[in-house]
Amino acid sequence: MDLAQHLRTTFGALKNWLVARAWNALIVGTLWWLGLTIIHVPWAPLWGVLGGLLQFIPNFGAMLALIGPEFVCMVTTAGMKMIYVLILYAVIAVLDGLVLDPLLMKHTARVPVWASIPTPIILGILWPFWGVLVAPPLLAIIFAFVKRSQKHGQRARLPSP
Repeated sequence: MDLAQHLRTTFGALKNWLVARAWNALIVGTLWWLGLTIIHVPWAPLWGVLGGLLQFIPNFGAMLALIGPEFVCMVTTAGMKMIYVLILYAVIAVLDGLVLDPLLMKHTARVPVWASIPTPIILGILWPFWGVLVAPPLLAIIFAFVKRSQKHGQRARLPSP
């Protein structure tokens, strides 16, 4: 492969990863909006849009999305609504981390579920913060090259020592 093909494969994989992130943001934002509407939190559509947009920030985006609804509940009603918002956050975080992200990466970026769950954890241990940040796009690129080599009849293998 020449440089142009490498760049096409890399940018195609990054585009697919970005499409997966956009779908993830849309779904998570919708979950926030529906959940907050059911709980009767003021400005639920705003918090849903913000929750979706903040999904593009790895790790901290979901936590940042929690601040607005919690603050509004604290100022307007307090009590059980704040706990319901925390429960909603936990449900969305678990669904996103264990179901949405792996499935979207599998269908859009062609990254298998078995690779998309442990790799950010392992890279996060080896390279704190940055490992988790670069793991998903890096996986998309690696699996794009594996698929490309299989498509052209080559076997993807590591170089021998």
